[in-house]
Amino acid sequence: MDLGRDGPIKTTFDKLADLTPKQLFEIYQLRVAVFVVEQECPYQEVDEDDLTAWHLSMRNDAGELVAYCRVIPENNNTVAHIGRVIVRKDQRKFGLGRNLMQEALDLSKEKMPNLEKYILSGQEYIKNFYHSFGFKDVSDVYLEDDIPHIDMELPVSKVIDK
Repeated sequence: MDLGRDGPIKTTFDKLADLTPKQLFEIYQLRVAVFVVEQECPYQEVDEDDLTAWHLSMRNDAGELVAYCRVIPENNNTVAHIGRVIVRKDQRKFGLGRNLMQEALDLSKEKMPNLEKYILSGQEYIKNFYHSFGFKDVSDVYLEDDIPHIDMELPVSKVIDK
């Protein structure tokens, strides 16, 4: 169990069918609050990838969602596409992002025994965060919804444990 700003953090890794309506609502609410409102990026936040993804949620003692990401299995479970990496604004700078990514790497490998690599499309300003886990750039910087992004990948054999 990790510690956030407000104490212990509980982590869950669920398929969509295993989430309650309230949990799903809270996930979408946090994603829209950050990716659409905070980053001023009007786009369709909810997409079909949510149907097949694993949803990694981190909650504080009060049960509030404080961090989230999703992992989309691809290529017959040999690729884990990590996305929607998010920490609630008031919970940033406490190491939750690092804990969230480590959990995403570990739980993906556990749930996908044939996993060969992780991929992600990260915002360029935090690429060094992803590099610290061993991710390497595999594209030039490009704009996605007017925000600079870069594609990265990490072979399972090259993960840098934190």
